[in-house]
Amino acid sequence: MFISSFDLRHLRTLTALRDTGSLVEASERVFLTQSALSHQIKALETRMGCPLFVRKTKPVRFTPAGRRLLELADEVLPLVHAASRDIGLYASGESGRLHLAIECHSCFEWLLPAIDVFRDQRPEVDLDIASGFSFDPLPALARGDLDLVVTADPNDDATLAYAPLFGYEAHLAVASSHPLAAKEVIAPRDLAGETLITYPVERSRMDIFKRFLDPAGVEPARMRSAELTAMMVQLVATGRGVACLPNWALHEYVSRGYVVGKSLGQEGIWPNLYAAVRAVQRDVSFIADFIRTAKSTCFRNLVGIVPADEDVQAAGP
Repeated sequence: MFISSFDLRHLRTLTALRDTGSLVEASERVFLTQSALSHQIKALETRMGCPLFVRKTKPVRFTPAGRRLLELADEVLPLVHAASRDIGLYASGESGRLHLAIECHSCFEWLLPAIDVFRDQRPEVDLDIASGFSFDPLPALARGDLDLVVTADPNDDATLAYAPLFGYEAHLAVASSHPLAAKEVIAPRDLAGETLITYPVERSRMDIFKRFLDPAGVEPARMRSAELTAMMVQLVATGRGVACLPNWALHEYVSRGYVVGKSLGQEGIWPNLYAAVRAVQRDVSFIADFIRTAKSTCFRNLVGIVPADEDVQAAGP
């Protein structure tokens, strides 16, 4: 077959001959003796069945077949060089794919600025983001479909590792005119007659249930869901219910007087947020850089967050 008649060294030899204009200089560029270079070209011409350049011309003048191979070389060699460079970066951890998903609805508010900073710092990384709200992203991460998941619910899969991002207090958002706004802290029984507004997330993953209401055996009177934090706050502010939201997500609305944020219980509820990655990629350079960028962006921009508990890292090998 035609493609088996030559390889990349032949293309490099022909471009060197064109660029230098002589066999002597071309042989120096490709680190061959003049005799070896001449033999290589002659063998290629024999396999091709036609001459590639006109002998005894200066500068070298190529035949139509030679010019066609040079066109191929100009297309192929830059692609090979770029691929070789990229693979070297992948092998060193300096570049690669970083496909993200978020389980935390309110995290878009701080993650997008972090992504913008990271893209400026590491433009060579193929970064993409998908919502984790309509599927379970941690199994997708374990399969290799994703590369990083922002989650508050680490599991015990030993193939995954969790880098702590930050801790925060989960507050109950109530309207400023609501009777609960006057209470120092909220007790579980206070929610027995309330409409609880939540993100569209399974009950088992909601901190207000698993760490506050369920242990006390308390059920809210009604429930409704909303996907956007702003929509939830609007519903709360207009007296349609109460909502459990991160303190940092509520800060702007509280400071403007739209709602009031109250602690749940005397000690409060303090979840942690993590960046989940495959354990084998935990130390990959660009992934570690992204996690550092996300953390620094969070602590620079979010009010009320604290360093996260790092014990969950033991979930990795």
